[in-house]
Amino acid sequence: MGQPILDSAGKPRRRWWRWLLIVPLALLCMVAAAFGFLPVPEDTPLPLEQQGGGARQEAAAVSGLQAAWPQVVAPDELQAALGRLLFYDPVLSVDNDRSCASCHHPDKGFADGLPTAEGAHGEALRRNTPSLWNVAYATSLFWDGRAASLEEQMLVPLTTANEMGADLDAMLEELRAIPEYVRRFDESFSDGLTLANVSASIAAFERTLLTHNSPFDRFAAGDANALTPTQKRGFNVFRSAQTRCFECHSWPTFTNNTFNALGVPDVNPNSPDLGQVEVVNGPDSTRAFRTPGLRNVALTAPYMHNGVFKTLDEVVDFYSKGGGPAFGVDMKPDEFIRGFTLTPQQTSDLIAFLLALTDEPADLIRIPESVPSGLAVVEPLENPLREVVQQAIAAAPDAAAQRAPQTFTVKSGESIQAAVDQALAGDTVRVEPGVYHETVYVDRAGITIQGIVNGDERAWLDGEKTLSDGFSTTGDDFTLEGFGIRNYIGNGVLTTGAEHVVYRDLIVQDAGIYGLYPVETTDVLIENCVVSGIADAGIYVGQSRGPIIVRNNEVFDNVTGIEIENSTNAEVYDNHAHDNSGGILVFLLPNNPSKVGYNTRVYNNLIENNNHVNFGAPNSTVAKVPQGTGIMIMTADQTEVFGNTIRGNQSFGVALTSLYTLYSRDTVFDLGALPENNWIHGNTFEHNGYDPQGLVKDIGMGGADIMWTGEGWNNAFDEPNATTFPPLLPGRDWPAPLKRGLWRVYDILIQALL
Repeated sequence: MGQPILDSAGKPRRRWWRWLLIVPLALLCMVAAAFGFLPVPEDTPLPLEQQGGGARQEAAAVSGLQAAWPQVVAPDELQAALGRLLFYDPVLSVDNDRSCASCHHPDKGFADGLPTAEGAHGEALRRNTPSLWNVAYATSLFWDGRAASLEEQMLVPLTTANEMGADLDAMLEELRAIPEYVRRFDESFSDGLTLANVSASIAAFERTLLTHNSPFDRFAAGDANALTPTQKRGFNVFRSAQTRCFECHSWPTFTNNTFNALGVPDVNPNSPDLGQVEVVNGPDSTRAFRTPGLRNVALTAPYMHNGVFKTLDEVVDFYSKGGGPAFGVDMKPDEFIRGFTLTPQQTSDLIAFLLALTDEPADLIRIPESVPSGLAVVEPLENPLREVVQQAIAAAPDAAAQRAPQTFTVKSGESIQAAVDQALAGDTVRVEPGVYHETVYVDRAGITIQGIVNGDERAWLDGEKTLSDGFSTTGDDFTLEGFGIRNYIGNGVLTTGAEHVVYRDLIVQDAGIYGLYPVETTDVLIENCVVSGIADAGIYVGQSRGPIIVRNNEVFDNVTGIEIENSTNAEVYDNHAHDNSGGILVFLLPNNPSKVGYNTRVYNNLIENNNHVNFGAPNSTVAKVPQGTGIMIMTADQTEVFGNTIRGNQSFGVALTSLYTLYSRDTVFDLGALPENNWIHGNTFEHNGYDPQGLVKDIGMGGADIMWTGEGWNNAFDEPNATTFPPLLPGRDWPAPLKRGLWRVYDILIQALL
């Protein structure tokens, strides 16, 4: 045994000083170990039926026009019949003088025709009465979304003092004194007449108020004559990138069930209505209101949450001027609200299309002659807008002829659209070299449109900086190849809601917001295209479901080269993205039809020198992408980035971040906000992050080959030769406790930094 160390007095020297090192070190290890085993934030996975995205077509559909209606449980017939009587019966109100139908009148589109609802004593209430048509499909109720169900919603006007003002106990006693109601409740519910069953009955009736047979629905189902020529032109305006109406008012419900901040002028500027933010701090929720459906919109004037616009013409004028700022409202409207210019004819056509969304089933708008209480029901009302709608009805349909597939050839100087209008499923339209000034619409399935290429000569669509889109298509099994497309102000090619879409060998130059733009599609192939000069994404695939393949394309001089947004199962490979502001983006953003973005693979691409000045629209998300971005993953899950050559991007090579880069941490999102299970590995990096710009510079982060803002504990980085920020990143083979512990340390540091 070793001899003890003695002090000067010959006594063993104490080693207490060692504990000064051992105890803190042990405590640090215990804290680190605790960090590794403490719970960490994770997003709750969404069931497939709640994810959204993709074409969403009816089972027998052949185009994106015939989209499937959201699935809802059919109401019980006895409960709905009982609810209809209660809906029209004033017995529910405190003074037996107002019913639900007093404000939701069937002859006014189940609204009331007033700017704002009228209170019990004739006073004007705060907000406009929403229509009840297709309310069964609403995912939230009230203009600010504060109710999650019809049952919850109806209790508010029922009990509010200046509306129906009911004392619930007294109301139930009054109902129990009416034998007919007692009998009907006993027939409809096992527990008879209760408050919950009153709510359930009225909600059941409201869920029967469905409109599925408007002229637009017949057109979407293949009846080419269901819309008048004026309405067809108006539909083309509606779905153009010029107006972008379809982005928020997507068919078949003509709402995306989200919230948008428009800057609608206040009736009283001294008492502004701030909308959704008064209920929940959602993303961009100040002055945001629920997007209403447009079914029967022609019957429900005036418009907006406060009824400030009397006519649809005024609504179109508001949007054309770019929303609130043009009306003195100091705010930044939603990025879709950018303003546009329409001719008087286009405005007239657009409104004519909105009339084609009218459908009033006779049995649903019939007012009962009497109700069990014996009280007076609402009287029928005149609605002069019905006559306007009636005059817009199209002629009876004719059957399309059946024949063998044909090929149509379009010569220079002829109309491509004229040939497309003759084409049926299986046909090919071939277009000779030349310059064509038109927008081409394709709503039938199985159409192939080929630009004939002779050496350097090809067919060019030229919008002359006046037309919105080059091609706008909804038909399934659509192939477009061999064209040049330039000088449009909306998109080069827009495809909405279709399945099996191919874009091939296209040259797109200076064509507006998006170059190639398939949205809410399923099964997309984009290959061998060259896209440049685009103010958002050169190639954008959004709200879509795979297989999505983007390969062998060249994108340059755009704000973003390639963007995969809120989409699933995408393969992005063998592309050359250079001299954009951002090379390749994989994003998951809020307030969109698709609530997920996962399983994207980005590989074998050359991503270099993406240092172009960002020229995106000032209020757009893409405008926030830092100049000098190689690849940026925001909030998306299960993205794999490998085998790419990434060089010369001044802010970073690859960045992994979350929506919290753009929004505060107390924001309530409609999707999982954390990027999870992403893997960056096996790439070649060179000279990235040498001069950070934009957000990277603003928050004081240094540039690097790889940047991670710390969200999502289960992401992995296996790039031993890359420069990184922060300096230590978790690898795929790290034990989970070690990953969680490192994440927690970074989370503390980043929150302190930000």
